[in-house]
Amino acid sequence: MSETIRQPIISVLGHVDHGKTLLLDKIRGTTVASREAGAITQHIGATEIPVSTVEGICGRFLERFAGGEVKLPGLLFIDTPGHEAFANLRSRGGALADLGILVIDITEGFKPQTHESIEYLKQNQTPFVIAANKCDLIPGWRPEENACFLDTFPNQNSRVQKVLDEKIYDIVGKLDEYGFQSERFDRIEQFKKQIGIVPTSAKTGEGIPELLAILAGLAQSYMKKDLSVEVTGPARGTVLEIKKERGLGKTIDALIYDGTLSTKDKIAVGGLEKVIITNVRALLRPKPLEEIRDPQEKFKNVDKVSAAAGVKIAAQNLDEAIAGAPIWGIESDEDIDKICKIVKERLESIRIETDKNGIVVKADTLGSLEALESQLRAHEIPIRHADIGEVTRQNIIEAGAVAEDNPLLGVVLAFNVKILPHAKEKAEEQKVKVLQNDVIYRLIEDYEEWVEEEKERIRREKLKGLIRAGKVSIKPGYVFRSSKPAIVGVDVLGGIIRPDFPLMKKDGESVGTVREIQSKQETLSEAESGEEVALSIEGPTVGRQIKEGDVLYVDIPSEQMAKLKEVSEMLSEDEKGVMEEIKSIKKKKDSAYGVM
Repeated sequence: MSETIRQPIISVLGHVDHGKTLLLDKIRGTTVASREAGAITQHIGATEIPVSTVEGICGRFLERFAGGEVKLPGLLFIDTPGHEAFANLRSRGGALADLGILVIDITEGFKPQTHESIEYLKQNQTPFVIAANKCDLIPGWRPEENACFLDTFPNQNSRVQKVLDEKIYDIVGKLDEYGFQSERFDRIEQFKKQIGIVPTSAKTGEGIPELLAILAGLAQSYMKKDLSVEVTGPARGTVLEIKKERGLGKTIDALIYDGTLSTKDKIAVGGLEKVIITNVRALLRPKPLEEIRDPQEKFKNVDKVSAAAGVKIAAQNLDEAIAGAPIWGIESDEDIDKICKIVKERLESIRIETDKNGIVVKADTLGSLEALESQLRAHEIPIRHADIGEVTRQNIIEAGAVAEDNPLLGVVLAFNVKILPHAKEKAEEQKVKVLQNDVIYRLIEDYEEWVEEEKERIRREKLKGLIRAGKVSIKPGYVFRSSKPAIVGVDVLGGIIRPDFPLMKKDGESVGTVREIQSKQETLSEAESGEEVALSIEGPTVGRQIKEGDVLYVDIPSEQMAKLKEVSEMLSEDEKGVMEEIKSIKKKKDSAYGVM
């Protein structure tokens, strides 16, 4: 076997609209402008920039940030931006991406996916650089097309320079919260100890030379051992995406990170239910842009690819293949069982441990599922079922069964996947909540917000049927009828009074039941503290059981008082005070009052 140094795999992460895709587009555009357009190797799912192009763009910065000569074959950027792609690229021991670029809009700062991206980088111990993007949007910034930041920054006025530094130190402060030391790249002496922040503009290209030089330097200085691969050995890779191509059927976009893959090679691919064994029918790379005329002819066949490379694989039986799953080349049929076992073990290492009672989780890829599971565990949210694919009718039935025992867990969380029509109908029928989002942070936030709303709704439902605490005083001179029913004017001293509430005196003696409440000849459904109303009370006679000036309380049954205590956080301090008075009166006759 022949060992060589491969190019580092670089993943681009960051919040939506912070410029990830545009930055990659600009990096490609910059290489074209460097007159070495023909040297760019286009990969499926990745873009390779050869070392000669890196040297052409970075020039004098390679000496400063990469120690002079670059001994890498180039840099391989994963085209699919965002943390989902990063999370998908997993191998034993951590993320497959060697380096990360975290793109942050310098005018907006940290956003939800920025936080998620840092969590992934930290979790996988992946070195990264910050691209503090959109520096050209700082008011007063004087842009220079494709300029080096260190050349263009001195040309800005002092106010603009100050604003930029303030924005950078906002980022420094946020990174410090995660335990990372950072600084503007040109002020760093050791990149192993501090994270470099490179001001960039994906629009003008400013800062890109320094960004590439630092990435090359990081890879060359600290990662040579990790980048050693067996080029002539069997291929090892990861499924990036499953795609249907006209004339080819289901294909997989893959990243080969070790060995060589050739047409007609036998491969093992991780599938939904089992390991897929199939033969490579074709390996495809995109044609140069100027050759794309007919969409049916946008790919060209190649005989083989060596690590590290992005490639489209056409083969049979790929319907069950899943994004994020491993791909292993098989040299001999004798190795099939051994390799199947390895691939299966790798898939099972990502399988989610589930609880008896918990939510149902669906995601688009293995990496997304694993990332979502990790975040749910961090938020102490139990999981009953976790799987890849669209939300099915069976998922709804399972969530509905959980809801019978715990309505707050009878939920489906769907990350970046659709709900099938039959599942949607079943969810409406069973009143199962399905939450969808394409940002993990937001999905969990949505669930937690829903839980709080649902708790509130449940408490309100419980309150609806309960006899509440209330206290009134019969106003002297406001007896309108003495009995059958007694009608008296009262001041509501605390809590709440409603029709059908039983009443008692200060000594706990029952005196009757509220039949009706009126104010200014209007019938009311309730009266609250501070109101003056007329009560009709079935049972007592004024002058005998009750008198003018008497204070009356709602006579709350013991089991109702116990239920009220369960939802006491929904009650006003005023009502809680009246509850305590009622408990005090009732406990004189029954020490177990209010205990379930």
